[in-house]
Amino acid sequence: MSLDGISMHPLSLEIDQAINGGRVDKINQPNKQSIILSIRQPGKNLLLHISINPQNPAVHIIDQAPDNPPEPPMFCMVLRKHLETARIAGIHQHGLDRILIITMDVLAAGGQIASKSLVVELMGKYSNVILVQDNIIIDALRKVGTNSSRIRTVLPGDSYQLPPEQDKLNILNTPTEEIISAIKHQEEQKLSKALLAVCLGFGPVTAKEVAYSAGLSANQLISELEDCDFSSVAHSLNELKEAMTTPNQSACLVMDSNKKLLATAAFPLHYYTNETVILFDSISKMLAKASELSGSYQLPDRDRFKKLIKNELHRAENKVSKLKEDIASADNAESYRVKADNLMTYQYQLKDRVDKSITVPDIYSETGEKITIELDQRLSVSENVQAYYKRYDKLKRGRSLLEEQLTKCLEDIKYLASIDASLESSTTIAEINDIKAELITSGILRESLKKHASIKQSQPFKFTAPDGTQILVGKNNYQNDRLTFKVSNPGDIWLHTQEIPGSHVIIRCDGEDPSEETLLSAAYLAVHFSHAANSSKVPVDYTRCRFVKKPSGAKPGFVIFTNQSTLYVTPEEAKLQSLLTQS
Repeated sequence: MSLDGISMHPLSLEIDQAINGGRVDKINQPNKQSIILSIRQPGKNLLLHISINPQNPAVHIIDQAPDNPPEPPMFCMVLRKHLETARIAGIHQHGLDRILIITMDVLAAGGQIASKSLVVELMGKYSNVILVQDNIIIDALRKVGTNSSRIRTVLPGDSYQLPPEQDKLNILNTPTEEIISAIKHQEEQKLSKALLAVCLGFGPVTAKEVAYSAGLSANQLISELEDCDFSSVAHSLNELKEAMTTPNQSACLVMDSNKKLLATAAFPLHYYTNETVILFDSISKMLAKASELSGSYQLPDRDRFKKLIKNELHRAENKVSKLKEDIASADNAESYRVKADNLMTYQYQLKDRVDKSITVPDIYSETGEKITIELDQRLSVSENVQAYYKRYDKLKRGRSLLEEQLTKCLEDIKYLASIDASLESSTTIAEINDIKAELITSGILRESLKKHASIKQSQPFKFTAPDGTQILVGKNNYQNDRLTFKVSNPGDIWLHTQEIPGSHVIIRCDGEDPSEETLLSAAYLAVHFSHAANSSKVPVDYTRCRFVKKPSGAKPGFVIFTNQSTLYVTPEEAKLQSLLTQS
């Protein structure tokens, strides 16, 4: 849910006020869709986040930068070469389009000042960041060749072309009377559609808000409106114009009961009456929250690994089904021997390659019941007898092997599910690298294992119980092993959901008995960071760490334990959220 051109106008004013005159200190690219400019201003440093994520493309100031990959991508290197130490000359919006242009002055050869621009196009799936000098493209975050677009290519060396201008009216420099006159000509259109057709930069959110502020339905036909209605629309447009040009207005975010993002705007939205409306004192803060809700920040490789694990789980589950079918067939092995014995008894009464099946009295039946035996007409009767005996022997020998394979396959599914749960909990590149190393070591991911000294070792979640006791939660299998066998003390309490993939949880009590409230808090966290999240009456095992052992050769995260007790918990949302807000 991206901002429309109307809301981007005050955004450009807000960011320009914050970064104008600053110097670009560092440039990072956390992932394929984001650029972070670290800008030094007198007495403070600012982080400008540029995201072209299709779900929520945005430019805004952030408080904390996400982790960066050990090796910067090529586009990041290009930006560093051209823009580091540059001074921000300003940021402005192109018309009322969803295009922001950041102009920077850099010191060129011979001491000359050169002007370069970072053009940020925030247009859904077509969003892009383009480095331009003298109207020539130096590089782009998303290159667009002739295979992708016949109208407008974005490649290094091309002339930069702004998107074609729309034949619409700019409410900032067009008299309101002229806009109303144009709207009146849209007689067969609904009011919201007419506003979209006439006014430059309008999106559905802005159009609906103007209609609501005028006291009209967005779906009312223009032909049905009276002069007083048009006067109300004109008044609403004037209010919007004032909101666009007056600084420090209340930015607005709307979400539903499931915390799904519904709308964002640089001004309050009143037409949402039953949804949750949150106001912010800056557009950047609102966009930061919107990015959080929409999951705009994507950890490198996380989606790739999730897809890999999903495919591996699907393959393993199919194998389990096939093994169970084979075991069921093996359970019927005795029936093949019975058929073979009967067929051998009656073979001299039969002719080769004549019957598809025969029905004869069963030699093992005391009541004279008959048995039907299927025959392969490609084989003689004696060959059919040998085929039945061979099938019987194979099934008898193979059953134990099939059971071993089934046990291993079920363990693999459990292990893959634990990695899937780890991916859900991972929030940093270091944690993703832990999972990558585990996938490579286990043979699931066929890549070479590289060490990145620049990335710090990943750390578990740290929470504090109401009585001050520390609770640690592992985010992946490597962390679980470190937490359980290296970080914890033998007298600490270890918790894990019973037979459900999830995180290891440690209560740091060193031999003391934790309070009931602390034990419940730790159990809530064990459920939340497992595949049983949002479930009720989930069994959680707990024991002292001294009773938790790791079998020799076991996979990461796999342990055995004794002397455990079990809690059946349904996490209380309020208490759980008070813990989660600490992370």
